[in-house]
Amino acid sequence: MVDLVSAGADIAAAIKSYGVFFIVLMALTFMLLAWIVVVMTRLPKSRREWVVSLISTSVGSIAGGGFVIQHFDLQDWSKNMFGAFALGGLYFLCGLPVWALIRWTFNYINAREDSTILDVAREVKDFKDKF
Repeated sequence: MVDLVSAGADIAAAIKSYGVFFIVLMALTFMLLAWIVVVMTRLPKSRREWVVSLISTSVGSIAGGGFVIQHFDLQDWSKNMFGAFALGGLYFLCGLPVWALIRWTFNYINAREDSTILDVAREVKDFKDKF
């Protein structure tokens, strides 16, 4: 379990040594790079899909990266510059698969646009039974 007082002191020390601007700039850079990789490997079909890709990749980077860092107690990595870059790499890696999951979900929903919830539930149940 993470000691909140020492974790807070570590965060304060990281902000003091790097500055808030640098930390935010680094996080935004890694999120942007993850989004560029996602968009360049699978171009969006419409402007709406482009916006969804940007939002989902950003949220996936922040939430997924934060989860991985908390789950594996990697907060100590933020004490030096190289550890901070490694954490940025985790944010980058966590943002990549989110767009694929979102796109698959929307494709599934769009293909069954005229179906009722019961039809979709039957289809999921049949899939589960065959699996």
